[in-house]
Amino acid sequence: MNKENMMLTLDSEKKAAISAIATLMERDFSDVVNEAIDSYLDINQWLGSEIERGIGEAEANDFASDEEVQGVFAKLINEN
Repeated sequence: MNKENMMLTLDSEKKAAISAIATLMERDFSDVVNEAIDSYLDINQWLGSEIERGIGEAEANDFASDEEVQGVFAKLINEN
C-alpha cells in the first residue's frame, strides 16, 4: 500500500492521549493513528452499508409484521 504524508491538526489532549497509547504499546505514533483511522473507516463503511440495506428493505416494503415483532419481544422478555 502506498503511503503519503499529511498534515493533521489535533487538540492537544488528543495528541497526548495518542502519545500515551503509543508509548504504552511501544509503537510509533503514526501506527496508532493509522490503526484508529482504520477502525473508524471499518465501522463507518459497515454502518453505511447497513443503512443502504435498510433503505432498500424500506423501499421494498420489507417490514416485520406485528406478529414477528411481538414474537421477538416475547422471546426477549422470556430470556430475562
